Formats: sequence, structure tokens, C-alpha cells
Amino acid sequence: MSFLNQLKTQAHALRSQKNAAQMSAEARVAQTEAACQTVAAYLADLAQQLNVINPPAPAFTLDGKTPWPAMKMADFRCDVRQKRLRGVDVTDYIGMGWRVQPQDGPPVKAAVSVNFPPELERVEARLALGHLKHDRREQRHPDTNKLLAIRFEYTTELLGSVRITPDHDQSRVAFRISNATGFEVHTTELAAADIGPAVLDELARLLVAQPSRFLR
Repeated sequence: MSFLNQLKTQAHALRSQKNAAQMSAEARVAQTEAACQTVAAYLADLAQQLNVINPPAPAFTLDGKTPWPAMKMADFRCDVRQKRLRGVDVTDYIGMGWRVQPQDGPPVKAAVSVNFPPELERVEARLALGHLKHDRREQRHPDTNKLLAIRFEYTTELLGSVRITPDHDQSRVAFRISNATGFEVHTTELAAADIGPAVLDELARLLVAQPSRFLR
């Protein structure tokens, strides 16, 4: 075999490898996009039903001692954003958000006071996680000006969300769930091939405080 023919054989083998890799990558993208479409359609339908039901929300407390009034989940809404991946439009992320409001009447003003660093960090983290409207005030001794406590005045209304982010190259889908079970964030990742109505039913059960296997 001539040297040129040897090079042709080598080039043919490399082209075959590249074509196989490209076909595999395209298959992973297609599988991931199919999962995203399933998720987007399910969440859009779920949001419509929950906007009628307004399911009760879990118990909330900023400091672990001051309970909020009985709350409900309302104003569910969905959003799907796209991006370009190797010249193709694919899903960037899927989101569903909602408001947590009192079951009876409008949101009310409330306050908590904290005076220890771990407690302060926990309260501040929960305020940020729920996107709560609040004011922070320092309480000081009238004579010595020593800091006695920090008082947070807030409104009993917060935001919850589910954000779904696909990884098309790995054919996997990540879920981030905020404030569905209290002031908490849950994350999990699933193979795109595993996502279907049964799995999404478990997500729906989690959101409405029913026994769920979604995070197992």
C-alpha cells in the first residue's frame, strides 16, 4: 500500500469516528430536548390546575420560633428560555414560580429579633431565599449604645420556584426546588431518558406536600 493510501485509510477512519461522535452527540441533544418538552408541557398544565386549587403551603418561620399564619400557594406561572448550541436552538432552562400568601386575607407585617451570629445568618439566608420584603433595624442599649439585637420587619409573603436546567452533552436534567417544603432548597439530577409523567407526578406531589419519591 502506498503512503498516500495509508493516509487515506487513516483519514477515513478519523472521519468515521467523528461522524459517529457527531451522531451520538445529536442523539443526546434530541433526547434531552424531548425530556425538556415533556417537562415544559407538564408544568404548564400543572400550573393551570394549581392556580385553581391554591394548595396549602407548608409551615414557615424565619427564626424557628415565630410561626407564620396558615399559608397557600398561588399565582403559578411558567417560563421556558432557549439558547444556541452548536448552531441549534435548544432549551436553556424551564422555570415555574409561585407566591406563598396567607390563606385568609392579605400578607401581614411581622417581625423577629436575633442576637446570635448563627441565628442571624439563618434568618438572613431565609430572607434572601424567599425574596422577602423586609427592613433591618439595630436595637441598641440607650445608655451604652451596645448592640442588643437585630430586628427584621417583614411581610408574610414569599416566592417559591422550580428551575430545570438541561445538560445536552450529558443528556441529563437538573432540578432546583426552592421553598416548596419550607425555607429550603432541594436539588437532584436525572437522566433525560428517565423523565416522564410518572417522575413528574412525584415532583407534583412534592410541591403540594404529598408523600413523594422525587428526591430519593
